[in-house]
Amino acid sequence: MRFSVDAHAIGRHLTGNEVYIRSLLQMFPSLDPDSEFTAYVSVDEPWRWLPASIRVKHVSQNPFKRLGWDIPRRLREDRPDLLHVQYTAPLGCATPLVVSVHDVSFLEHPEFFPPARRLQLQQTVPRTVARAAKILTPSEFSRKAILSHLPAPPEKVVVVPNGVSSVFRPVSRQTAQGEVKKRLSLEVPFVLMVGDIQPRKNQAGLVRAFAAALRAHPELPHHLVLAGKPGDYCRQVRTEAVVAGVDDRVHFTGFVSDEDLLWLYGACDMLAFPSFYEGFGIPILEAMACGRAVACSGASAMTEVADGAAILFDPRSTGEMARAILDLLLNTELRQRMERLGQQRAAHFSWERSAAKTLSVYYEVASAAAREYSPARTVPVIKS
Repeated sequence: MRFSVDAHAIGRHLTGNEVYIRSLLQMFPSLDPDSEFTAYVSVDEPWRWLPASIRVKHVSQNPFKRLGWDIPRRLREDRPDLLHVQYTAPLGCATPLVVSVHDVSFLEHPEFFPPARRLQLQQTVPRTVARAAKILTPSEFSRKAILSHLPAPPEKVVVVPNGVSSVFRPVSRQTAQGEVKKRLSLEVPFVLMVGDIQPRKNQAGLVRAFAAALRAHPELPHHLVLAGKPGDYCRQVRTEAVVAGVDDRVHFTGFVSDEDLLWLYGACDMLAFPSFYEGFGIPILEAMACGRAVACSGASAMTEVADGAAILFDPRSTGEMARAILDLLLNTELRQRMERLGQQRAAHFSWERSAAKTLSVYYEVASAAAREYSPARTVPVIKS
């Protein structure tokens, strides 16, 4: 079989979308060595992130050129049995299509999007969903939201949970703290937040809660580390820190590699994840896999992902968020219990399982399209 994947997110610091498609492509060749996988990428050195057996073809970073010209041209050249995209399909795509829709925040919370991006998603995603043979989404929460807002019959929408990379594992806290001091010049101890600096992630609310926690317990020596790609929202977050009088304790790392992220998780005392809306919430699992306690928003899919292994709070309540942080920092027994529960929860997720389930969907779609499909060829089944 020949499968093509729009992998333009790889190498471009597009966070969740990049982690998702990169992780699947890293697993595909070992799970299905007989098939041919082609990644349509937009960076010059994709082999840094992809297995050598993945065929690579370049497409433009410009979405209009990529979707309107480059990928359609590649599809005519490659004649794959299936194309997998995230959110938006190329124009004039006659190839059987699988689309990943991680969430519909652009419909349920359009205020978090720039007007042009919001309009683009609101116009192209419904058309792509209507056109696709299958829609993949990472949580039951997102599946229900898709069925509520988009033209998709229930049988077309398949939940394939995201995974957590084996890169993320418990490491010595002392070693990790030494690494973050050396690599990122960070002070310890600290509370960690991972995610692009943007309004939906609610870093400003976290800064207010962190300041409230320090006012309640001024003896705490902790700092707050915000790891993620910066944006215009950084100004508001920095202003909140100044107003709250904690600007000397709030640190921005910018985008960090997985290697540095491992050390950040290992060095932190806890992860605070205050997002207003998530279709999944990969950092929750990454922190858990590293043996760190998590306090996260009880909104959208995050409750489903944490499943009792995190302290939940209302992301719009400064008081609740501050209490959750203090509960984990001050109560050693509770923190250690949440660390154990988190590791148990993270063990249920792997990119290998996610890739195997995704491949089974590929074969189902390719079979239905009757394109060079052989019933004798099967995808390895990995039991959960």
